[in-house]
Amino acid sequence: MTKVHISTPLVEDVVKSLCIGQQVLISGVIYTGRDAAHKRLVQLMDEGKELPFDLKGQIIYYVGPSPAPPGRVIGSAGPTTAGRMDAYAPRLIERGLKGMIGKGARTENVTNAMKKHGAVYFAAIGGAAALISRSVQEAEIVAYSDLGPEAIYRLVVKDFPAIVVNDAFGGDLYQEGRKIYAIE
Repeated sequence: MTKVHISTPLVEDVVKSLCIGQQVLISGVIYTGRDAAHKRLVQLMDEGKELPFDLKGQIIYYVGPSPAPPGRVIGSAGPTTAGRMDAYAPRLIERGLKGMIGKGARTENVTNAMKKHGAVYFAAIGGAAALISRSVQEAEIVAYSDLGPEAIYRLVVKDFPAIVVNDAFGGDLYQEGRKIYAIE
């Protein structure tokens, strides 16, 4: 299958063009965040306060990168299990988040929010953190530095490799994959 080059921020036409199983190379700005940062973002929303970055059209990568070695902008940067963010993701999607990158399946609440608001979930390859980090050209902390590696980073990426697992139409690569190998 041909790899598709996409850029951030994600616009609706691009989100709607993506289908499960597609390999993508993402370029532009993405943000990082894990469960502790997500909890704080939702608390800010509940309090009616401004978020540390505008979610509209953005992608959040579920990662806690290791410290940057000399000469690099970031250390290893592999995906974290997405299910840890499922309690918070629908609120962020409702607010304009268009993409998420992680590993593992999403709950029905998340996939329903993706269908309703037009968002996509990408899987990054687990165990390839050092290779994935090579696509990161810039990294800076934009919020919650007290969380250490779980702070929210703004990353500039070039050809970040990922696979579409959940599309905006309810497609689920993990479910489709199981069907292929199911014994009837």
